[in-house]
Amino acid sequence: MEKIFTFANQQETQQFAEKLAEFLKPGDLLALEGDLGAGKTTFTQGLARGLGVKRVVNSPTFTIIKEYAGRLPLYHMDVYRVADQVDDLGLDEYFYGEGVCVVEWASLIEDVLPEDRIIIYLSHQGEDGRSCRLVAVGVRSEQVAKEIEQHARISD
Repeated sequence: MEKIFTFANQQETQQFAEKLAEFLKPGDLLALEGDLGAGKTTFTQGLARGLGVKRVVNSPTFTIIKEYAGRLPLYHMDVYRVADQVDDLGLDEYFYGEGVCVVEWASLIEDVLPEDRIIIYLSHQGEDGRSCRLVAVGVRSEQVAKEIEQHARISD
């Protein structure tokens, strides 16, 4: 299942992610893709707010994995610099754990990701806007995609 969402600014991107968080359960994985500055961390900040995370969320570029407490734990990962060392990171504990995983640059470790996942491709739309192509892979992720489709503004 694939849908395209468009947002006029960062606030709308975060609002969408915050709404998406309402439908997430332990073990759900969001694979984020997009150029530098496309809005991956902005998206994750909205998702964190939707999960009830109170801490400031920023990019885990140099720490690789940041954990946040909320309604569900949020595991925010940036695998850009460690794709060749992924076997040493123990990611399965996160992927199949009690929280929600957000993996920036996920395509770099695609072979170790759970098959059931939501892939989110973020790209620039004009000066402040963003386009979000959501691809649901697997039964659980398709269920989440259908839920968000019913509750968000969509453009095809």
